[in-house]
Formats: sequence, structure tokens, C-alpha cells
Amino acid sequence: MNYNRIRTIKSPVFTYEEVATLLGIKPESARVLCSRYVQNGLLVRLKRNQYVLKEKWDSVGEEEIFEIANRIQVPSYISLTTALSYYGITTQIQQEFVESVSVQRSFSRRILTMEFSYVKIKRDFYGEFKKVNQFFIAAPEKALLDALYLTSLGRYSLDKFALDISKINRDKVTYLLNNYPQRTKKLWSTYENI
Repeated sequence: MNYNRIRTIKSPVFTYEEVATLLGIKPESARVLCSRYVQNGLLVRLKRNQYVLKEKWDSVGEEEIFEIANRIQVPSYISLTTALSYYGITTQIQQEFVESVSVQRSFSRRILTMEFSYVKIKRDFYGEFKKVNQFFIAAPEKALLDALYLTSLGRYSLDKFALDISKINRDKVTYLLNNYPQRTKKLWSTYENI
């Protein structure tokens, strides 16, 4: 009976405090209940006190996965090849792999078959993202610059031949590049004319 009531939660991600409020029970009891439901395969635990119904997890779309990625690491935004693929700028399609940029730390988290990867960048380069529906994603030019910057540091590999640079606003890239190191600017010059 409790599970059916939990299924009425609209948000894809919820906390045990929300479950406690919904069911009219103490937060500690809701935490235990959520833990049991995770063990029984009814809920998926994303991180401490962040849950998704397993049945919703099995049918989430790309944008809901992006929202979940934002919730796993706060703050973060979708970027790199994941964002470039979302915008149709690369032919590389990542199956069950989502890349984000963060200012806190680099790490990966596997949740069932989905891999969430977070790459730390300097706070100076964190920005130029927007909210689309319920998730944050880099602007196309910023997703490319995040990838170029990390590639110039040897921390990422971007397939330039999979890119359709005609879909990028080159003037915006040039403007944003002003704050980047020389090696990133130099790398952009090798991509600019493909």
C-alpha cells in the first residue's frame, strides 16, 4: 500500500523526507522504508537520500537522465560529448553514459547500467550553461570548449572528425576563448577548419 502512494510522487527524484510527508510517518521510518524498497528492487538509490522509482528508472528519457545527473552532483551541468550529441554536433552517440562538468571533483558513479561521469574544471571556466526544462546543459559552444580545454590538458579525447563545426557559432567560440590558456586556443585552430 505504501509503495502505491510513493508511486504518485511526480518528480523523478525524491527524498525520504518527501516520503515521510506523503505517508504521514517519521523521517527515520521513511528512511528505513526507502532502504527496504531499494533492497527489494522497487527503488533505485542515486546517492544519499536521493531515490527514483525503479519502474520510472526503466523508462526515463534522455532529459530525465540529464536531470538525474544534475542531482547526483550539485552544482554540475551536462557537457562534453554528451551535450554535443544532444545538439546534433557530433555523430558519436553515447549509450548509457552521461558526461557532466563540475567545480568540486572528478568522479564516476554507476547506477545499474548507467554511468555518470563528472569532470572537474577550474571555477574560471565553469559557466555558459542554461536550464532546459528541468536540467542544466552547456551551450553548444561551451560544450565544445569544455572538451577542447580538457583535451588540451590530456584529460579528455575529442574526435574532431565526428564533429559538425558548421553548427557552432564560431564568433561565440572566439569570444569565449579569450579566457582560456594558449594551448586550448591552439587546439581550436586545428578544429576550426574541419
